[in-house]
Amino acid sequence: MLDRYWFGDVERISPEAPVPVVKIARSEERPGGAANVARNASALGAQTTLISVVGEDEPGRILDKLLAAEHVRTSLHRDSSVPTTVKLRVIGRQQQLLRIDFETLPSHEILASKLADFERTLAEFDVVVLSDYGKGGLAHISRMIALAKDRGIPVLVDPKGDDFSRYRGATVLTPNRAELRDVVGRWYSEADLATRAQTLRTELGLEALLITRSEEGMSLYTDAGAQHIPAQTREVYDVSGAGDTVIATLGVLIGAHADIGSAVRIANQAAGIVVGKLGTAVVHPDELA
Repeated sequence: MLDRYWFGDVERISPEAPVPVVKIARSEERPGGAANVARNASALGAQTTLISVVGEDEPGRILDKLLAAEHVRTSLHRDSSVPTTVKLRVIGRQQQLLRIDFETLPSHEILASKLADFERTLAEFDVVVLSDYGKGGLAHISRMIALAKDRGIPVLVDPKGDDFSRYRGATVLTPNRAELRDVVGRWYSEADLATRAQTLRTELGLEALLITRSEEGMSLYTDAGAQHIPAQTREVYDVSGAGDTVIATLGVLIGAHADIGSAVRIANQAAGIVVGKLGTAVVHPDELA
């Protein structure tokens, strides 16, 4: 998806309705969604390929150019029947005032083509990251996980929705606090959370379940038990895209054969850095030194 930003000044309230009037001063476009994951991985030095679906339109062409500038190799399947997914954010006084989404589900034919492309090129990669934004692009995610698992390639999934059975067999699952609650229910203590998380991890056959918990940091659940990583203390400007940075950092480190504990600690550090930047952003290796 493409992230569009309109930046402007808020000087008055509209006489037509109790809403601010924003005088747009400049605009900006950045890769969003799975494309933001790809650019984060590339920024950390990984050779990154994005397999995805875009429309046969201007946002799709812009996204291709932006990713090329970020040194991300792309295999973008163009669907002339749908527009490229675009999230338009209006920013005033360094705060997001409004977000407008343009999206349509891709066709079955295009998704089948993308799956065939994934299967054909899978052997080239050390790790697979699947970012599920609920936009229909991962209709074959269970098959993709199985294909990677058969080849011994780690699969990291950033989930969406309340049907986590689709992700069975993945190596690492990275739900946020709200997403996990929708699946396992409300917990009443850290011990209760650990029990629910480990039960889910076992049911799905995961090596690791990593819960991102905003200001509470992250909690990692593996066969070795639970490990809690406190949040990095810093001023927060924008949390959009923080989960992308987390899973991209994990993917790069696991692809380089780092142990999961070390990878999570560095991903937590990266998240603390990226939320201090406005809009979807990346973290570079020198920021993690």
